Amino acid sequence: MKLSLKHYGIILGALLAAYFHVVLFPDIGFTLNGLGYLGLLGAYFLPIPFFQQRHKMVWWGLVGYTLLTIVLWAILGEREFIIGTPSAIGYYAKAAEIFLLAFLWADKPK
Repeated sequence: MKLSLKHYGIILGALLAAYFHVVLFPDIGFTLNGLGYLGLLGAYFLPIPFFQQRHKMVWWGLVGYTLLTIVLWAILGEREFIIGTPSAIGYYAKAAEIFLLAFLWADKPK
């Protein structure tokens, strides 16, 4: 698979989202969320025949996972923005996830 700009955008967006969840806010739920991004990113790009044959399903899984993360943050998250606190990290993570969604949409399978 030859990587294009949209693929690099997907990789960057997923890695940033995983970083914000795993490293900057180390809690079991957030860590599992970040590991989910890494697992889905691997399923999307690694040359594993099982996942490559189901690439469209993996795409939908990554899109759905990202949207679910955003919706759950909107319902359960701390939405007060104070720089340098965990509440600010939520906004940074949402920016990375919206970035990821934009590049995923650009790479939408037919």
